[in-house]
Amino acid sequence: MAPDGNQSTGRAAVGIGGALGVVGRHRRALYGLTLHVSVLTAVAGCVILAGGFAATWDTFEGVRDYADSNIADEDSYVAYADGGMPPLVRAGAAVSLLLLVLALLVVSVLHAAYAVVDAHAARDGGPLTTREVWRRTRPRLPAALLVNALTGLAVGAVEVAGLALWGLVDSGEVPGVEPTPPHETATPQYTLVGWLLPVAIGCLGPLLYFRLSVATAETVLERRSPFAALHRSWVLTRRARWHTLGVGTLVTAATVVVFGAARYAAAPLAHLAGLGMLWLSDDNVWITGVLVKILPTAVALLLLPPVVMPLVCAVFARLHGDLRAREEAARGIRAASAP
Repeated sequence: MAPDGNQSTGRAAVGIGGALGVVGRHRRALYGLTLHVSVLTAVAGCVILAGGFAATWDTFEGVRDYADSNIADEDSYVAYADGGMPPLVRAGAAVSLLLLVLALLVVSVLHAAYAVVDAHAARDGGPLTTREVWRRTRPRLPAALLVNALTGLAVGAVEVAGLALWGLVDSGEVPGVEPTPPHETATPQYTLVGWLLPVAIGCLGPLLYFRLSVATAETVLERRSPFAALHRSWVLTRRARWHTLGVGTLVTAATVVVFGAARYAAAPLAHLAGLGMLWLSDDNVWITGVLVKILPTAVALLLLPPVVMPLVCAVFARLHGDLRAREEAARGIRAASAP
């Protein structure tokens, strides 16, 4: 098993090298489209966040007034009491939903476009323009959107199941498993069911995503329906589980590293933005605190499309091409050996 894993890791590295070669040969068209998408994403993301803050401005003013009155009366208080939290939760849910839709659009457009270019490069096609890439991508974009939405729902359901199990165990609702009080040694049952099992379920999410990762390329290039493309992705990756795992793990690790570095680098921007929000909100520390807390994450997410998505999309597009080629080669061998 170990040699198979090492060999698959080597093939994954070769596949990534091939994907980067395609990006290098068609960098003008690919990065032209990627930069257009990234700029539009940044604008749309900032508009959504600004709309969320505008919608909750009066609520944060009420939170400040409530806190100030309790401080003046020397009373203990909870800042978000007196009905202050529900409007913020509703606004946060709406903003999160809009950002998820935006992320779905970005992922679908880029995965579809890179699949188109990878297939063009595999046929030894000539240079492409950004306009031509978009023209070839646009007709299959609705199918790509549905494929990625279904993939996200499937992966999200697995992650929610892990979190739900952890919550049930922690609240004492699983028979035979008692939650461990703070500062006490966890029982074997609680460790197994309350920690190891939810973590194992959560790890199934990325594995499921890797198995469905070539569905976008399949629906765009082979003109399959979204459900058929998901099934085909499962079949193709089943024949190369370790190779798919190696590719997915490498690009996921790269994404996590870039996201963490970008979030760390954006910390000084959060300080400057906080000063600006204090001035704009007349020293409202509550709304300023929310902005300072979410800004590094928001900046890191906005940097993913131009920095990481070219690698991710190119690698999964090349993975699809490799798996299709291997399938066709195996079919040819079977046909040649048939009597």
